[in-house]
Amino acid sequence: MTAALLQIDGVAKRFTLHHQHGAVLPVLDDVRLTVHPGECVVLDGPSGMGKSTLLKLIYANYRASRGSVVLHPGTDRAVDLTQATPRTLIELRRDTIGYVSQFLRVIPRVAAIDVVAEPLLEGHSGDVAQQAARAEAATWLERLRIPPALWSLPPATFSGGEQQRINIARSLIKPRPLLLVDEPTASLDAANTRTVIDLLREARERGAAIVGVFHDPEVAAAVATRRVAIAGFRRPA
Repeated sequence: MTAALLQIDGVAKRFTLHHQHGAVLPVLDDVRLTVHPGECVVLDGPSGMGKSTLLKLIYANYRASRGSVVLHPGTDRAVDLTQATPRTLIELRRDTIGYVSQFLRVIPRVAAIDVVAEPLLEGHSGDVAQQAARAEAATWLERLRIPPALWSLPPATFSGGEQQRINIARSLIKPRPLLLVDEPTASLDAANTRTVIDLLREARERGAAIVGVFHDPEVAAAVATRRVAIAGFRRPA
């Protein structure tokens, strides 16, 4: 088996609710997970167990309260994401970690085709690079059934399902070794759900490591190579 790309060891996450007199809300405790290139690990468990929180810890949107999240972006390099500097996180998100979140966050008034093309232009400039990136973005928009009439419009004006397809295209257009996906098909119809399944399988076959949360058990079964139960702290009723 190839060397691990991601190693999570003893991770815990607790939130301090300052608006509730400093009450502490425990979400995850002692999570351990190893992920290798070419596998899709599906996080299982009821809602409220911390599955999405774990993805945000890997992406370093949240900082772990305890434990380590170690990424191996190169054969001679290891980065503990719980300790990484902002500069290092920007670099890793650009080149190593893709993240399909539940919501699309974009700059207002930017055309959909440019939202999708933007990851390909990081570190590049000039008309030739922009034309090539837009051409690749058009291919992704066609595959995800976004009508060409919408390409020049800002995604903030789109339906929820259309926004999610823009989100998926933007996150997958640039191949990265680690892909985090959080309920990517929640707003999609059957045809687009099948397309997303195909895209995730293709990413996995290229050697990407995928960690995902899926509300649809059929989608989870279609993409998973392994399932891991996440048993977080249950919130009081």
